[in-house]
Order: sequence, then structure tokens, then C-alpha cells
Amino acid sequence: MGDNRQSFVHHALGGGSVADVLLWRRWCASVTLLVSSTALWILFERAGYNVLSFVANVMLLLVVILFFWAKSASLLNRPLPPIPDLEVHEESVVKAADMMRVWINHVLMIAHDIAIGGNLKLFVKVSLVLWLISYVGSFFNLLTFIYMGILFSLSVPLLYDKYQSQIDDKLIIAQKVIQTQYKKIDDNVLRKISRSSNKEKKTQ
Repeated sequence: MGDNRQSFVHHALGGGSVADVLLWRRWCASVTLLVSSTALWILFERAGYNVLSFVANVMLLLVVILFFWAKSASLLNRPLPPIPDLEVHEESVVKAADMMRVWINHVLMIAHDIAIGGNLKLFVKVSLVLWLISYVGSFFNLLTFIYMGILFSLSVPLLYDKYQSQIDDKLIIAQKVIQTQYKKIDDNVLRKISRSSNKEKKTQ
């Protein structure tokens, strides 16, 4: 049963190397991601180092190392730096464009349903999500938010992978409570608003 749960979570995360890292199956890569993200967060957030200056200094150091490595290799008959031919393939660009197109069309469809269709339930859901994002964003800046996302990505899938049955039971209970409360709001508020708006349209 544990193997089935692990394969389910691994498959849900894409089933590739990213899933292995998030589930700590590649322990070295997971530790490297955690340590590097923590170091960068401390460097930029606590030490006040500028992101642009950091990137420029790292690129400058890399260029200097590669330049002197190439010069010394030609003088000492050593192999050149093992740099692969960097090229963006057309297939990867097409895949990225297709994914972006799907997301943009989904957002446009939601905006159409709210603005043109007058979907009240969708309007309330989108408004609540945007308000929640704005509320959470008022406590953290973008860098801290990204760092917290990395921490959650390295902890939540692993915990769910180990305690899936217990978590599923709690989620089912929470889902029932949320559905009950949403039904009350829908019956008492949303339907009354939609009825009044429909009456106004008929009178016009």
C-alpha cells in the first residue's frame, strides 16, 4: 500500500527528476536546493545584498574564470573549458508557448464569464482568491514568498507521501465543512443577489 501511495504522489508531481527532488529521493539534490535557497534568501533578505549586483558579479566571475581557463589551456596544451553548445530548441519553445496559451485562454475565459456572462459565483471565488493573495502578500515580499514556496515544496509532498491516509481523512472532513458553509452562503446570499439582478434585468 505504501508503494502505491508513493507512486501516486510521484506521478502527481510529474514522475520525473523534479518529483524525485521534492520527495527527497535524490537526497543530495534536495539538500543542495534547500541550502542554496536558504543562503540566497539570507543574502538578499537579511544582508540586504542587491539581486542585480549579485547576478552581475557572478557572471563577471564566471567570464573571468572561463577566459583565463581558455588562455591557459592554449598555452599549456590543456583541454578547453567543457562548455556545451548552448541553444534553445524550437520544440521547447513551442511547448512553452502552448502551455502559456492554455493558461492565458483559461484566464480570458474566466474574465469573459465574469464581465460578460455575469457569473456571480465565479466573481466571488476570484475576488476571494485575489484578496487572499493580496492579504498574504502584504506580510511578505516576493523573495520571501518564493523562499516559502520552496520550503513548502520540499516539505508538503514528503509529508503527504508518508501520511496520505491520515491527511485524506482530515481533508474529507474539511471538504464537507466547507461545502456545508458554501451551501449556506449560496442559499442565503448569492441566490438572493442573483434573483434581484435578474428581476432588474426583466424590468429594464
